[in-house]
Amino acid sequence: MVQKVTVIIPTFNEEKTIEQIIRKVRPYADEVLVAGARKSTDRTIEIAKRLGAATVIDDGRGKGSGMRFGARKSKGDIIVFIDADGSHIPRDIPKLVRPIKQGRADLVVASRMLGGSEELHTKISEIVRMNLGLMINLVINYRFGQSISDSQNGFRAIRRKVFLDLDTKATKFNIETEISMKCAKMGYKILEIPSRELRRKHGKSGIKLWKTGWYYMGTIIKNIW
Repeated sequence: MVQKVTVIIPTFNEEKTIEQIIRKVRPYADEVLVAGARKSTDRTIEIAKRLGAATVIDDGRGKGSGMRFGARKSKGDIIVFIDADGSHIPRDIPKLVRPIKQGRADLVVASRMLGGSEELHTKISEIVRMNLGLMINLVINYRFGQSISDSQNGFRAIRRKVFLDLDTKATKFNIETEISMKCAKMGYKILEIPSRELRRKHGKSGIKLWKTGWYYMGTIIKNIW
């Protein structure tokens, strides 16, 4: 059976990069879907529509909500999530999708720990983020018997049916933590592939640990048992 692939691009004011991202992911997708943030104030969705991408507007609560809105509207059997800032490498999409098509995985994460990163080691805030991610990896690995190196990367592929079955609740950047933990807890097969993270082409990370760190902690507590 042919398994179709939908690439979902969560966005918040990404008009400067969205055209390039859509064009780069299109060769690897049966469907490209841009999930726009309700709070966006730029032309991201207008550009996406002009390029023929499917679009959906979230409820304004954050990245997690946008990913759910996109997944519900998507038509593919496999969903690939990729950020719109240009930090991920679209040509790695086939490597993410292949283990799922072969029946070897339900979730495949592009690991920056295995592939390297231009963003995680150059500033104190980035090093703090990296260490928080490593701590979350340790929790998941110890609690659920996994060997995950990068539970937080937003560049990942997952069976659409599995994603919907997880019944995620996270509304912000903690969505990746929830997906990783629930897949491990529910017995879904998780694999990683090496993928290099590039420095973003535009803008700054929306992750502010002093503001969002509590969301990560809440997600861990809710899903550890």
